Amino acid sequence: MNSLCYLQHFRHEFKYVSPENILQIIEHRVKHILQIDKHAKATNGIYSIRSLYFDDIYKNCYFENEDGTDPREKFRIRIYNCSSSRISLELKQKYKGMTHKISCPVSYNDCLKIMKGELPDIKEDSPDLYKKFISQMQTKNLYPVTIVSYERTPYVYSIGNVRVTFDKNIRSSNDIAAFFDQKLTSRPILEQNTNMMEVKYDELLPDYIAELLQTDLLRQTSFSKYYLCRKYCLPRKENSRVKMLEK
Repeated sequence: MNSLCYLQHFRHEFKYVSPENILQIIEHRVKHILQIDKHAKATNGIYSIRSLYFDDIYKNCYFENEDGTDPREKFRIRIYNCSSSRISLELKQKYKGMTHKISCPVSYNDCLKIMKGELPDIKEDSPDLYKKFISQMQTKNLYPVTIVSYERTPYVYSIGNVRVTFDKNIRSSNDIAAFFDQKLTSRPILEQNTNMMEVKYDELLPDYIAELLQTDLLRQTSFSKYYLCRKYCLPRKENSRVKMLEK
């Protein structure tokens, strides 16, 4: 962990896996108290997320998640609704059970280079996060390993900076070249009619919101979508640089 962020910027984050009918009951409670996130209002409360994750040839990010290594971090590139209009490079950091996310924009052309395992140019005014990522592509041989896709319904509440999201149709793909394609070949990573809920907040989750989420049928998981998608993935279509790195 480095000086890019400080502990006070970290948030609590909990993930739960549950049958869809249970999550529907919880969402019915939540939507009467929390508000739909403003970014989802234009798409009837739901938008699709697609993330391209990176790892090294030793699968360190994968095994750190499996082992619960603390602290740890991983890079991803994220798009919404399969659109290239907003491409974000994100660094997800975890420390003492809390998480922090840093992001910066990436151009479409640079993203295409990164998808191929190529190194785009670093400009003097490039964000520090971008410089760190390209540096780790060089020094740690980071390369794209898997795509995670799903549909999200996000709810927010200002007190406590609470965010409750319901993620459906979580799927995995290793067809890196098809990251922007509408018809990405992928496979589900959870059992049929099983989905995920995430709860994020700053210092404190208000009691009346915690009560809305209560049920004995929720199963908390420590594994990330990245880990599950990497574990249950399709055969990867390699590019030349990846083949070279893995020799």
